[in-house]
Amino acid sequence: MSTTTRLALRRLCTSKFTRGFHTTLTRSSAKLRAQVREKIAEIDGTSPFSSALIDSFRRRHDYLRISLTERCNLRCFYCMPSEGIELSPSENILTNEEILRLAGLFVRSGVTKIRLTGGEPTVRKGISEIIAGINELRPYGLKSIGMTSNGLSLHRRLPELIANGLTHLNLSLDTLDEFRFEIMTRRRGLHAVLRTLDAALASLPFVKLNVVVVKGLNDSEVLDFVEMTKDKPISVRFIEFMPFTGNKWDVKKMVPSSELLRVISDRHSDVVRAPDELNDTARTWKIPGYVGNFGFISSMSDHFCATCNRLRITADGQIKVCLFDAKEVSLRDQMRQGATDSELLETIGHAVLGKQEKHVGMQDIDVTTNRPMILIGGRRPHTTLYQLISPIFIPPPHTRTLQRRFNSSSANPRLSHLDDAGRASMVDVDNKVPTKRTATASGRIFVPQIAYKLVTSTYPVSEDEGSAAIASHAAASKARRKGDALTVAHLAAIMGAKKTSDLIPLCHPLALSNISVVLSPEVSASGSDAQRYSIVCRATVSCEGKTGVEMEALTAVSVGLLTVWDMLKAVAGKEMEIGEIIVEEKTGGTHDFIRAEKKM
Repeated sequence: MSTTTRLALRRLCTSKFTRGFHTTLTRSSAKLRAQVREKIAEIDGTSPFSSALIDSFRRRHDYLRISLTERCNLRCFYCMPSEGIELSPSENILTNEEILRLAGLFVRSGVTKIRLTGGEPTVRKGISEIIAGINELRPYGLKSIGMTSNGLSLHRRLPELIANGLTHLNLSLDTLDEFRFEIMTRRRGLHAVLRTLDAALASLPFVKLNVVVVKGLNDSEVLDFVEMTKDKPISVRFIEFMPFTGNKWDVKKMVPSSELLRVISDRHSDVVRAPDELNDTARTWKIPGYVGNFGFISSMSDHFCATCNRLRITADGQIKVCLFDAKEVSLRDQMRQGATDSELLETIGHAVLGKQEKHVGMQDIDVTTNRPMILIGGRRPHTTLYQLISPIFIPPPHTRTLQRRFNSSSANPRLSHLDDAGRASMVDVDNKVPTKRTATASGRIFVPQIAYKLVTSTYPVSEDEGSAAIASHAAASKARRKGDALTVAHLAAIMGAKKTSDLIPLCHPLALSNISVVLSPEVSASGSDAQRYSIVCRATVSCEGKTGVEMEALTAVSVGLLTVWDMLKAVAGKEMEIGEIIVEEKTGGTHDFIRAEKKM
């Protein structure tokens, strides 16, 4: 056989082999692709992920934060502006049914983690039922239900919430010092939060502590927080101070996470990087031998936008795709206009597609149009009304913040006792249902020792005393001639409560059913250990009516203390001081109120 013939046969055989090989390979590849497609379809069938939750940068949003309320029982300065916040009318807040409907829609679309926030979520009525309702979504792919709380009133309710499905808890605790706690939160309550932490550690496998670090205020406590992770399953997350409307953010107050890590590393040279959870906002570190760990949420100095998987629903039903983006879309309005789940999902998809790749640099963040932090879960700035802390002064930590009442029946913020033209007007209570209402108020007048003795004892004058003593006793005698100081003040306080509508122009005249007034002399030690003398007046007023009796209780206390002043002015002169007048509690009407820390 010639060489030419052999080469031709070889080319023919090679060609047949190659075609066969490619045919086999193509069939095998097609079969493999079919198997892969079948497996993907199977996964999608059991745990679908809607394209509505995928943004233009291919980030999958499987984590939903739902704000339950705009209200909070603390007043943390980095969260709430000193002049107060606008609270939405109650009818603008999502109902339990609306919350559960949205939660179900997001879970069926791919969300596996839901976190309940606020405000302070535990002040929401029905929170236990909401958690139980969300827990029923587990068959659709929900894996965890978390909550972020300040812990002030949680320790008693925590077992019930865990029984209903709560799996994770983040406690906000910025300081372990009682005095700093009062400065940062404008309230007392550190010990209550620590009780909640103990209760959580006894019931949950792990607890996270959120610590907002502010230079010159609590940055010196970083090592104390790290030490808490030594023997307890705690994850401390140091959060950089972030800018929001009204929190007076300044780059000089922000401590970069790198600086905090350097401080910790100087004390613990063996600190090591710990593996992070997928999409976790915190960069986690651990000290060998320590049970817990610590981490940094570096929103300002080193953002984590590339792995962000979070969406937020505000308390008034807006979807917010980025914490630092002021744009919001109302899901509440659509639901109340009869939108189907498909239509809601389409709206959600448009919002998610509009999410930016990352938030702007910290120097350029717009804090004038974005909500205060407490309302990331609250109202749109242009649609709700004010309920402000008094802007007249910022009280020192040991005092109680006053609140002004604002009308919530109009789209424009205005005082409840003004009409649309700004003229004084009595509130219309015609449509309200009469209920039993009570209110307790208290106040105090500080007096010098001689005046205190005057109202608690007698002063016999001996003939051999000097002229100065005789003159002093003469002044005391003049005061006594007016009568028993506390008895007269007691009667004056009762009369003051009855005359409130005559004294306060726009108060409704009420038929009071009971007025109880108690005046109590007290001696206490001041900061210098010197004794301070005072008379405490506490008044409780009751009625069956359409409006509350807080003003009647406050008027009773004020008139009672003023009467003490008048009775003792001959002796005490200009040394007396009236203050600490507060409403301690009220019941009846739309909302009950009990002051968390009574002053007296």
